[in-house]
Amino acid sequence: MAARPPNRSRTQSRWQTLRRLLGRAPAAVSCTAGQVIHDYFRHQAHSRGYTLSHSQQRVIDCMARQACKLMGNPPNTLPGLYLHGAVGRGKSWLLDGFFRAIPLAEKQRLHFHEFFAQLHQGMFKHREQADALAITLDELLSDCRVLCFDEFHVHDIGDAMLITRLFKALFRRGVLVLVTSNYPPEGLLPNPLYHARFKPVIDLINSRMQVMEVGGPHDYRSQIRSHAQQLFTQGHYVWPASVAQRQSLNLPDRDAPAVSLPVGTRHFQARLCEERRIGFTFTDLCDQPTAVMDYLELCRRFDRWIIDDLPRLGECSIAAQQRFINLIDVLYDQDKHLTLLGQHTLRESLDGDVIDLARTRSRLGQLVEVCGSA
Repeated sequence: MAARPPNRSRTQSRWQTLRRLLGRAPAAVSCTAGQVIHDYFRHQAHSRGYTLSHSQQRVIDCMARQACKLMGNPPNTLPGLYLHGAVGRGKSWLLDGFFRAIPLAEKQRLHFHEFFAQLHQGMFKHREQADALAITLDELLSDCRVLCFDEFHVHDIGDAMLITRLFKALFRRGVLVLVTSNYPPEGLLPNPLYHARFKPVIDLINSRMQVMEVGGPHDYRSQIRSHAQQLFTQGHYVWPASVAQRQSLNLPDRDAPAVSLPVGTRHFQARLCEERRIGFTFTDLCDQPTAVMDYLELCRRFDRWIIDDLPRLGECSIAAQQRFINLIDVLYDQDKHLTLLGQHTLRESLDGDVIDLARTRSRLGQLVEVCGSA
C-alpha cells in the first residue's frame, strides 16, 4: 500500500484545533491527536476503495492511543511498536500514515538500511570518543521523539551486536520507535550459527515494544494502479534482452565495455554513465564486495538505473543473492526508475533460496514486463 499526504485542508484544520488547545487543555490535545490518526487512515482507505483488515484496524487503534499519550502533558514514555507480516499487507502504509498524521515536528522516518549506514559512518568518524554511539545519535536524531524504521531485518552478527546497543540507547532517550519487518522478532537472523547470540535483541524487542502482526488476504503491492505515483513501478523487466529489445528501449549492448566509476574511495565498473542515468551488470554489483552504503551513494547521483544480465539467482552464491536483495530494497525505497534485463522470465530468474527473496519478488513483480523473441 502506498500512502499519499493527507488532504491539506483537513490537516490544517486539525493543526488549527491543536494550536487552540495547546497550553490550555493537555488532555484535549492528546485526544485530538488520536482522532487525527483515525481520521487520516479512514480518509486514505476510503479514497482508495480499501477495506481495512481487522489486524490493520488493531494497529491503527494502537497508534491512536500512542498519539494521545505522546501528545499528553507531560508526555508519556511509551513502548515501541513492531509490525510484522507477509509482504504487501500494508505495514509500510501504516507506518507512513502514522508518520504523516502525527501532529509533531520532532520525528524522522527512515529506511533501516539507510539509517544503519549513517550510523556506521558516524561511529567511525567519532571512533576516538568515549561514546561514539551517543555522539552519532545526537547528530542523526537531535531532538527526535518519534523514529520510524521501515524494512527492519538483520543478516550480519556484527550488525546484530550494534543493534542491541542502538535500541537500548533509543529507549533510554525516550524515543518512540516504530518498526516494520517481514519477520516476527523470533524470525530475525535465522542462521543457526548466530541466532542464539542475537537473542538479546529479540528479548529487548519483546520486552520494550508491542509486537503486532499485520495480516489479511490481499497483497496490496500486486495492485499496481495504486502505485501509479511511484517511479519504481514505471520501470521494466526485459527478457530475453534481445538486440531488438535493447535498441527499442535505448539500452546499452550486452557486451558494452566497462567504464570506471568512482564511488567513495573505490572504483566500480559500470556499463553506462550519463548524467542521471547509470547501468551495471548483475556481476558488476552483486558478485563484488559491494554494500548498502555504496548503493545509497549511487542513488544520490543517479535516478534511472539499468541492471543487465540477471542470472537465475538460485545458481548464484548466497552472498550475491543477498546483495541483489539489498540493492532492490534501496532502489525501491529511494524510488528510482529501474530497467532490469534477464534471459529468463522473472519467475525463473528469482528462483533462489535466500530468506528475504519473497520481498524482492513482490517488489520486482510491480515492474512492467517486456518480453519478446531472442
